Amino acid sequence: MSSENEPLIPSAEHETVHQKSRTLRNRALVWSVLVVIIIVVAVVALVDPSFVSDIGLPEKLPRDPKLAAQRVLDTAPVIDGHIDLPIVARFGWRNNVTDIHLDSQMPMHVDIPRLREGKVGGFFWSVYVDCASPEDEGPDFLKASWRVRDTLEQIDVAKGLISKYPDDFAYAVSASGIKSAIRDHKIASILGVEGAHQLGNSIAVLRQYYELGVRYVTLTHSCHNAFADSCGMLIPSVPRHYGLSPLGFKLVEEMNRLGMLVDLSHTSDMTATQALLHSKAPVIWSHSSARAIHDVARNVPDEVLSLVGFGEGQRDAVVMVNFNGPFVAADGEADLETVADHIEHIAKVAGVKHVGIGSDYDGIEITPKGLEDVSKYPALIAELYQRGWSKQELAGLTGGNFLRVFEGAEKVAKELQAAGTLPKYDIYDKREDLPIRREL
Repeated sequence: MSSENEPLIPSAEHETVHQKSRTLRNRALVWSVLVVIIIVVAVVALVDPSFVSDIGLPEKLPRDPKLAAQRVLDTAPVIDGHIDLPIVARFGWRNNVTDIHLDSQMPMHVDIPRLREGKVGGFFWSVYVDCASPEDEGPDFLKASWRVRDTLEQIDVAKGLISKYPDDFAYAVSASGIKSAIRDHKIASILGVEGAHQLGNSIAVLRQYYELGVRYVTLTHSCHNAFADSCGMLIPSVPRHYGLSPLGFKLVEEMNRLGMLVDLSHTSDMTATQALLHSKAPVIWSHSSARAIHDVARNVPDEVLSLVGFGEGQRDAVVMVNFNGPFVAADGEADLETVADHIEHIAKVAGVKHVGIGSDYDGIEITPKGLEDVSKYPALIAELYQRGWSKQELAGLTGGNFLRVFEGAEKVAKELQAAGTLPKYDIYDKREDLPIRREL
């Protein structure tokens, strides 16, 4: 009710004074409420210190490992270095994209609902085809074995599946593209070729794969090829080149020039060592574990891990840990905790900034207990959090370390191209289909 002394039509000066009075009263009320809240939080924190971390104040994660894992993955989702979904499409559906329904339960480890549950922000689609038999390709890898054709088909099916689900997948060819996809709440989808046996002995084929969007090539699979020696699988293979062949050194140089990541999974120890020392760019192991934890040829030994780092004589790299049961532990013993042991060992020897995740899902038959499919990544992050890993270390593991390496390779490529570095046109010296160069 208005006072009798108030004018019916207030003057401008009176209205200004009245408005300031209301503003001051409102501010006083807001500050009073804030003070009460601060006092309550302080009192409760004295009684139960865990309360402060559990409500997620800055720089703190919840004490509960599962909640902490979810919090980390909300801002730093998993970027997996190696998933074999395209080979499932090849052998399960003859690459008929129309008949493949990734938005429902798939037969192995990967589909869209489980990728979302596992907080996946991106992964490399391995456009793998297997090694030819020695009889089919011949002793010098010269006989036609359709590996380049088959690789092109795998690139095609991967791109087809990515484009079929535009609300979930985003095709990416760069580190910035991966980050953009994650910001848009999509799953960044990058292509990787799993073995230089898929190059048809040709560096020219490498360049064309890059044009098609491939961003890493594994130097070998389980077979030797014209470029490099493989480690074999569980038992080391007898060497052929004793590391990289002369053409293999040129391949690494061209990969550096292009910005194609050099992937050392599957390579022999000599191949990995030579590639690390020769490469100008950071490298990756897209899906490899630690030999000191489980002694099989496919895992990386400490003497090679010691060459990874930022120091003199070292090369920046990321070792993305494999979940394949036989590479993790003895028969029947592979579990989530052992995978965490591999991660911690690589972090101890090479450094916490040099480890990542490369599950090999859809390409393995035996998964560790607790890591049965792509929905289980949060459990691994929770385990490492319980072991004392910080938020920043976990964010590096889930994808930050890989992105740094990818950006590093892109930077080197830009510098080499700006310096006028020419493409490599070296030809495999055992080829018989091209004429021998003659002086004119």
